[in-house]
Amino acid sequence: MQILDELKTVFSQQFNAEPTNMFFSPGRVNLIGEHTDYNGGHVFPCAISLGTYAAAAKRDDNKICCYSLNIPETGVITADLSDITNTKEHDWANYPLGVIKIFQQQGYKFPYGFNMVIYGNLPNGAGLSSSASLEMLTAEILKEFYGLDIARLDMVKLSQKAENEFVGMNCGILDQFAVGMGKENNAMFLDCNTLKYRYVPLVLDGYSIVISNTNSKHSLVDSEYNMRRSQCEQALSDIQNVKKVNSWGELDEEQFNEVKNSIKDTVCQRRARHAVLENQRTIKAVAALENKDIDLFGKLMNESHVSLRDDYEVTGKELDTLAELAWQQDGVIGSRMTGGGFGGCTVSIVKNDYIDSFKNNIGKAYTQKIGFAPDFYVADIGSGTHIIK
Repeated sequence: MQILDELKTVFSQQFNAEPTNMFFSPGRVNLIGEHTDYNGGHVFPCAISLGTYAAAAKRDDNKICCYSLNIPETGVITADLSDITNTKEHDWANYPLGVIKIFQQQGYKFPYGFNMVIYGNLPNGAGLSSSASLEMLTAEILKEFYGLDIARLDMVKLSQKAENEFVGMNCGILDQFAVGMGKENNAMFLDCNTLKYRYVPLVLDGYSIVISNTNSKHSLVDSEYNMRRSQCEQALSDIQNVKKVNSWGELDEEQFNEVKNSIKDTVCQRRARHAVLENQRTIKAVAALENKDIDLFGKLMNESHVSLRDDYEVTGKELDTLAELAWQQDGVIGSRMTGGGFGGCTVSIVKNDYIDSFKNNIGKAYTQKIGFAPDFYVADIGSGTHIIK
């Protein structure tokens, strides 16, 4: 495989040694259930074949040395295991370093460091979870190199904790879960309130999942993502004066309508409405898929995007343009933004016979309206983070 050969070559050049292990960690696409994870609702993601590769080997000192083929200008970024901090100089390496730091705080001991060279073929800033991919990749390296006795779900939780506390992005568990727990040809129906989940076969006879990249990069740490979470928490605090409830995932639409007027701020009320209705849409969508009602699944995807546009306000011109153009195309079952929003990608279910015309028509119209071209990827549903044997 060309990527692995290149990783080995660059590893040898940078560290004058051979890597001992190769790893892969996927990206993810969320089919429906957006901004519901931190609101205690359901999500329905799957791991994809694009992701992050790593070549790695142990060191005989306590240094962590990281190099990225994607960002060679940063050179080898080095940190000391005895003093890991989030600094601007560490740049992208703050993600793996954050995972190491959180593992240390949980009592895991690392008597020596390691060298790592990574390459990711996830488009930067596309909302396909490149950060979670890198975090789970690091967790897998730690487990392998130090013989850690740790369950996969605990690796997921600690990787999320690293992004929350070390990086400063107040994300829910969706991304790390989808990346770490992925299963080939299956999506995951996860209740983020209880962490109960099950795999659902993605049987899309004659259809494919097409990811459309706006090529408008988002930066969620610097965006309004954390504000959306805060607004939902404020709304929840308001209704807790009249109803005993711990998360928006516990309410259906009728129950929400009974208490919504207790939410003082109208913006917070809209945020909460999205959280409640998106959770219900996700439950209905999975049932529709299992009943082989793909048309209903697509309709719920479209409704999800409208809610994210109007109630949650996390789409923007580029994402709305891609979704609206997709809705006009023959052979499209449904289309919506996926990920945190503010740029990134849409996910569409497209009849295989129409994929070429989908790309051509939307590519031309989007470029004409926005001023630059989108990119398209037909997603293969892959497995979670693993060692490459």
